[in-house]
Amino acid sequence: MIMQRIDVIGLPIAATDYAGAVGWVLERALAGEGVYAVEAANTHVAALARSNREFGQAMARFDLICPDGMPLVWAVNSRLPRGGRLKDRVYGPTLMLETLKASSGVGELRHFLLGGKATTLAKLSDEFMGRFPGAVIAGTYAPPFGEWPADEFPRICDKIRESGSNLIWVGLGCPRQEYWIAAHKDRLPPGVYFGIGAAFAFHAGELRQAPAAIQRLGLEWLYRLCMEPRRLLRRYVVFNSLFLFHILRNSLAK
Repeated sequence: MIMQRIDVIGLPIAATDYAGAVGWVLERALAGEGVYAVEAANTHVAALARSNREFGQAMARFDLICPDGMPLVWAVNSRLPRGGRLKDRVYGPTLMLETLKASSGVGELRHFLLGGKATTLAKLSDEFMGRFPGAVIAGTYAPPFGEWPADEFPRICDKIRESGSNLIWVGLGCPRQEYWIAAHKDRLPPGVYFGIGAAFAFHAGELRQAPAAIQRLGLEWLYRLCMEPRRLLRRYVVFNSLFLFHILRNSLAK
């Protein structure tokens, strides 16, 4: 499956919908060869990749970068013919659900949940097994908080291999999960690895998602900022402004 990429402030965003992204993912997971990295990118990810060289190099190792935020959808659509424009974003938490749904009843597709707290992973497993009884949650692992011991990486790889998983959801928070996937991509067990951010907390019922209407308007960032102002103020104020600056600068340069 060949997917068109559109440069959005230096990040190659796939011009795809949920069906296209899930099809791409399952094709590679079922092939059983190689390691593939998938990201659902919002304005924070795009602006950070543009302004931080190290993070930009990490994102260059990702094979599929979907337009998670509506501003990225609008930027992609500005470069597409009218009949081929995207109708919606590919929101990371929903991509997770759509992938689980598509994998139901396919025994060769096995999921692994990496990151977060053990209690969160237990809630997730129960939630997913209830909603998608045909999907296989083959393994979970909650790494220690803070600095990891030297033997943590081989321990994680062993758990993934032993589970037989080929769809690995990495919820370590952005940008830690992206750095981790990129740094270890050449040594990870074969499979498709997702940088999935807050999806674990959303689906475990520990964090509220913005209403659909707010998401469609591209204002999910404002909703989340109101919910977690202390943690997210700098991220959204600084990186949303940087994203807008680079979009405008690129437009004026044409």
